[in-house]
Amino acid sequence: MSLTTHSPLSDLGIHRATIHLNPGVDELYAHAIRLGEGVRATTGPLTVHTDKTGRSPKDRFIVEDDQTRDAVWWEGFNRPIGQDVFDGLLKKMTQYADERELFVQQVFAGTDKTQRIAVRMVTEMAYHSLFIHNMFVRPTPEELADFEADWTVLNIPSFKADPAVDGVRTGTFILVNFGKKMIIAGGTQYAGENKKGIFSVMNFLLPARGVMPMHCSANVGEGGDVALFFGLSGTGKTTLSADPSRKLIGDDEHGWTDTGVFNFEGGCYAKVIRLNPQAEPDIYRTTQTYGTVLENVVLKADGTPDLDDDSLTENTRSAYPIEQIDNIQPGSIAGHPRNIIFLTADAFGVLPPLSRLTPEQTMYQFISGFTAKIPGTEEGVTEPGPTFSACFGAPFMPRHPGEYARLLAKKVQDSGATVWLVNTGWSGGMYGQGKRMSIGHTRALIHAALGGELDSVEFEREPFFNLEIPSEVPGVPREVLNPRDAWTDKTAYDETARKLARMFRDNFQRFEAGVEQSVTDSMPDPDAQS
Repeated sequence: MSLTTHSPLSDLGIHRATIHLNPGVDELYAHAIRLGEGVRATTGPLTVHTDKTGRSPKDRFIVEDDQTRDAVWWEGFNRPIGQDVFDGLLKKMTQYADERELFVQQVFAGTDKTQRIAVRMVTEMAYHSLFIHNMFVRPTPEELADFEADWTVLNIPSFKADPAVDGVRTGTFILVNFGKKMIIAGGTQYAGENKKGIFSVMNFLLPARGVMPMHCSANVGEGGDVALFFGLSGTGKTTLSADPSRKLIGDDEHGWTDTGVFNFEGGCYAKVIRLNPQAEPDIYRTTQTYGTVLENVVLKADGTPDLDDDSLTENTRSAYPIEQIDNIQPGSIAGHPRNIIFLTADAFGVLPPLSRLTPEQTMYQFISGFTAKIPGTEEGVTEPGPTFSACFGAPFMPRHPGEYARLLAKKVQDSGATVWLVNTGWSGGMYGQGKRMSIGHTRALIHAALGGELDSVEFEREPFFNLEIPSEVPGVPREVLNPRDAWTDKTAYDETARKLARMFRDNFQRFEAGVEQSVTDSMPDPDAQS
């Protein structure tokens, strides 16, 4: 479909805009280049540079009404805003948009037809429309014929709010209105706001249906055994789930129903800075493919992507349909997980390379969502520092983390899944002293866990986090398994472990009122003896 002579946006008060309805890849390339949004790399992808190179979580607000007032956890990233603020900005936006050229994609969020929502995505940028086409589930021609949107997203990057007048924090805003089933956004070209806005909607709606929404990647083995990989940026979530021996279900957002796991998306949004074509050949290939959107990737003089260039941002991205990956699970839907992996990149060198979690520890570690920043990742960071993001995705979780943790715990109990904590960070010392965990060792540990090779192995407990560590794993040196054994200076390890344990406890104080005492009791003990 293409240019329309009537307005499919009349319900928004948009009647005069030039509207492109469900344009395809070729058409969107042509429009993006015509509008000066990007250029085509000689290898095929559409490359674009954006004003903002990441999300703006502090500028996301949720309209407080009868539906959200008692259901949303109004702390952290969830900030309330009045219906009058939303209505005022929406009126200004639609008046502004009525004079512009707009691109509309009708898509689904969710591969499970019983759980998905139909979304009308409206934007002024052709590149955003291609991003949406790649990242969401594309309807069949039959589904498009009678498509009715459950939600509408209106994203006009060139429209900026006036904080002094409009009641928001800055010129950038992302407002979620569950009563009107709308998201309005402006003041940012970063395309990730489109997908994360709808992810937040799913995260609010699904728990009421008994469905667990998850910020994780997922794959499935030949025997149908599903594995989930939770982790923040830099922990290896995308890399470790892209296993050539297992089929990819999805790389970022999933739901867990009474029958199994389904992908929220129809594409992948991979970080590609310094991407290694040998270590991640499938993802690398997408960066050289027609139809892919390369966001904030610099081109070389010959027009090919320079994946090592971080002059614009470390957060360079490739957005592509999941079909560009060869080894994928048909329909992006599968059964119940057999194993769940919590990934952390511990720059303190304290956490074991692999440990098995109890049900209470599962809830505690899930709510904590720990990884660590390393020097050089942000201005002013000179030593390792903790990062805690509840549920491994705090900016996208409207409800109290304890609510998600209880739902996850029930799913784990009902399915009999085993939960593992895997440290892809440092061993033998903290950052600057020890070494980054070998990717070969990490893969061997995960393969052993997924393959059931640890079922008959003895486990020992480390004292500070009370974690169960396997005594042996094929292909991994014994001295690597227990982090204290890997440190030459045992006293320094004990001091660092106590320091990190106190950080965990301090972070968890704000969650204690919303969880069971047994979860609080599973906190690490900084006073433990090694």
